[in-house]
Amino acid sequence: MEYKLELVPIPVADVDRAKAFYSEKVGFAIDLDHQPNEDFRIVQLTPPGSGCSIMVGKGTIRTAPGSVQGLQLVVDDIEAAHAELSARGLDISPVRHFDNGTWVDGKGGPWNSFAFFDDPDGNGWALQERPSS
Repeated sequence: MEYKLELVPIPVADVDRAKAFYSEKVGFAIDLDHQPNEDFRIVQLTPPGSGCSIMVGKGTIRTAPGSVQGLQLVVDDIEAAHAELSARGLDISPVRHFDNGTWVDGKGGPWNSFAFFDDPDGNGWALQERPSS
């Protein structure tokens, strides 16, 4: 039996602002923007290469905007990803490396290099480098 996570709802205050942020600054593809009435809207966006999407919307979840923390985007080359996101105008932290329980300068060990950013509502994301195959 397989269990595949395919959609994560992200609580936001302004759907259009979130849609623009995730598509323009973070580079997610817009898969769907559906609004059958004034009280309900779903915008589904997918990170490049991901099997899991996010959803922002109106009338969909009751979680407070900005309350989701710790979402991770995993990349092969964190320096290249950081440069691409910065060039898009994303306010992202410098790349940090974690080793033996502390933040260190230089290259981190496998899975230990990160950069962090928040969406306009304060939902927190981490960019994480995975070891090369």
